Amino acid sequence: MGAPGGLRDYSGAMTTAGGPLGGDRGLLPDLAGRRELIGGWAAITLIHYFVVEAIAMAVWQGNPGYDRRAHVISDLGAAHCGPFNGYEVCSPLNWLMNASFVLQGVAMVLGAVLLSSAVLSVAAEPGARVIRPRMASSVASPDAFPWLAAGAVRVLILVAGIGQAMVGLIPEDTDLALHLTGAGLYFIAGPLALVVLGFVWRGHTQMSWIVLLFGVVSLGATIYVLAVQLRVEEPGAIERTMAYPIILGLSLVGLVVAHRVTRERKAVRAVSRSSVQGTPPPRRTAG
Repeated sequence: MGAPGGLRDYSGAMTTAGGPLGGDRGLLPDLAGRRELIGGWAAITLIHYFVVEAIAMAVWQGNPGYDRRAHVISDLGAAHCGPFNGYEVCSPLNWLMNASFVLQGVAMVLGAVLLSSAVLSVAAEPGARVIRPRMASSVASPDAFPWLAAGAVRVLILVAGIGQAMVGLIPEDTDLALHLTGAGLYFIAGPLALVVLGFVWRGHTQMSWIVLLFGVVSLGATIYVLAVQLRVEEPGAIERTMAYPIILGLSLVGLVVAHRVTRERKAVRAVSRSSVQGTPPPRRTAG
């Protein structure tokens, strides 16, 4: 039976900080859960954005022609054709672009809800153990940091997802203040989540450095834009420096988790088949 918080009892392999295995402190996360697999794949789907953006750009009818350096991403989702922000915007596929924003937001919310802190704190690494705060000597103990940091990452991704959904539900030329609020949530919470997760994943996967790099690039661009109070010469270029790393970073996070969870689910099914056939299952090591 699965334990709460994404933890799984592997026939006695689950231990506590003061458990019977002595040095094997912590709990084994449930890496074979369906919710973890769905959460990982939800994050991977963010990559669809690049296809939708290219299609929307191809049919752009505004004046001047769409330029990634000069035009912000939200121009592709403008609800009406006409003057806006100093030039003519006209995006026939605005509905598709806004649907992409909303779907990205939903995918991020799903990932934040379905990926447990236990699995996220160890990058879904088989055999890796986690220390829950109540198992550590104190809440501020370094042992509890990965769990707490993973929980913070989930909250940040949730906030970023809500912000991205707002961007799609409220186009820039309908209510600019609310649109910018949603964009702000996305551009602040998204890179922060990647930076924190990049640090937490060190030692669990080599992908941690790429996740961290994506977060640092996006966060640096966001800080720069805020420092100059949104006054930049090429708004489209700087916005994409903020947005693209978030999409790529979170998609990579989903890929790592989904790949490892899929592999673990296959291993569990193999053990189950051998048990049904009467063959003793292989002894699971403590990791």
